[in-house]
Amino acid sequence: MAIEIKQRVALFAAASALVLAAGKIATGLFSGSMAVVSSGVDSVLDVFMSIMNFYAIKKASEPADEVHPYGHGKAEDIAGTFQSVVIVLSGVYIIAKSVHAYIDKQPISYAFLDFFIMCLSLVFSFVISTTLVRVGNRTGSNALQADALHYRSDLYSNSGAIVAIILTRYTGITAFDLVFAVIAGIIILVSAFQIFRSSFSGIMDARLSDEAERQIREIINGMQFPLAGFHKLRTRHSGSAKYVDFHLLACRKLGIDEAHTLAHRIEDRIRMAIEDVDVIVHVEPCKEKCDLTEVTCVFTKRQSR
Repeated sequence: MAIEIKQRVALFAAASALVLAAGKIATGLFSGSMAVVSSGVDSVLDVFMSIMNFYAIKKASEPADEVHPYGHGKAEDIAGTFQSVVIVLSGVYIIAKSVHAYIDKQPISYAFLDFFIMCLSLVFSFVISTTLVRVGNRTGSNALQADALHYRSDLYSNSGAIVAIILTRYTGITAFDLVFAVIAGIIILVSAFQIFRSSFSGIMDARLSDEAERQIREIINGMQFPLAGFHKLRTRHSGSAKYVDFHLLACRKLGIDEAHTLAHRIEDRIRMAIEDVDVIVHVEPCKEKCDLTEVTCVFTKRQSR
């Protein structure tokens, strides 16, 4: 169900961005405004990124196979990393093109249509980014979160273009168009860095968030005798998939079946607390010396202090 929602949201973002891109580029070329054209180019990239996200999410949803025993979750991280590189190139292009247009003193003739299309784009960008943020956070999708950051940057670039239109229209100073186009390019570069950092951390098997690890530790520490502690906790994420493994210490009096059952209880509690997580528990016998009772258990005494 979560996969279907992610795919639908990616297609919704792509379709919306396509309409906006066509309108802004046509309007910007007609008026000569690089602020509007730069926003249109950014929307073209939005279309490209959202389509890429759709296929990345579809690929990431494929089950594990013989070649990929851990699944295909990193497809989302790879898509996000690639997005950041393309976004950097677009940001540099927008800045360079804007400076070149200003130096060549290319004429700018704003019309009401420029203002209308940018206001419409601002509304669309807000709706798209809000939807992507909500679904991306709920499903843990790096691809959607990266797309959300890009659309969020559109809010700033669109707002800048609107201000540039108003100032240039009523003052006749074309430098405003240059300034806000360059600002839009810089915002795009900053968003690209955020996207790269988030996606690349998935490729490098970075650990889960502090909040997720806190939940895991609380669940394990909440266990009672005959479980006696844990160590070697490791976490990582691959796309929206999360992986957790640790060594669980159990009282030496337990049989294999009992220890296995207790480990499964811990795994189930973690899966209930954290969505889309794979948990592996390695059970070890407690090495502390005691009478193998809850009263003499060293770990139980420590927790009661």
